[in-house]
Amino acid sequence: MSHISAGVEYGLHCLLYLTEAAPGGVSEASVRDLAELQGVPADYVAKLFTKLHKAGLVIATEGAKGGFALARPANQISVLDVVAAIDGDKPLFECRDVRTRCAVFGETAPAWASSGVCSIHAVMQNAEKRMREALASQSLHDLAVRTSAKAPRTYGPQVVKWLDGRAAGRRRDRSGSASGARS
Repeated sequence: MSHISAGVEYGLHCLLYLTEAAPGGVSEASVRDLAELQGVPADYVAKLFTKLHKAGLVIATEGAKGGFALARPANQISVLDVVAAIDGDKPLFECRDVRTRCAVFGETAPAWASSGVCSIHAVMQNAEKRMREALASQSLHDLAVRTSAKAPRTYGPQVVKWLDGRAAGRRRDRSGSASGARS
């Protein structure tokens, strides 16, 4: 079982598309387009963006392209911010205090077995601390720079063209519906 959900992965990919430094990055996009771009249901991405919005990482936009945009610069949004927004602030490990249940102890564990932090829990706390530090040290901008270095130059313009085409199609649909409604 993964500690970090698939929702975080999809959320990060969506946010990268809203990071203009990334290839294919745009300033705003609709949830429907971001979902279709990645081949996942729009309802799923909408739930992710509800969490991202509540955490103050994205803002809703209006207008022709309408959808969502980053609420602050990409270099000010850490991967840890996204993990916490989507998955919550759950611990990596929950100690079950197994050390006090040894059959040899009978009904009451001796003080030495239960005093202080469990050595296993201490290792897990250290691992969680390091994981959080690593996630906090990486921003969306950092991920965008890595993606940009890896992707061919043609990728970004293709994505931007695809997203712009989708937005233009919605504008045409709305204007056609509006004029059709008037007749």
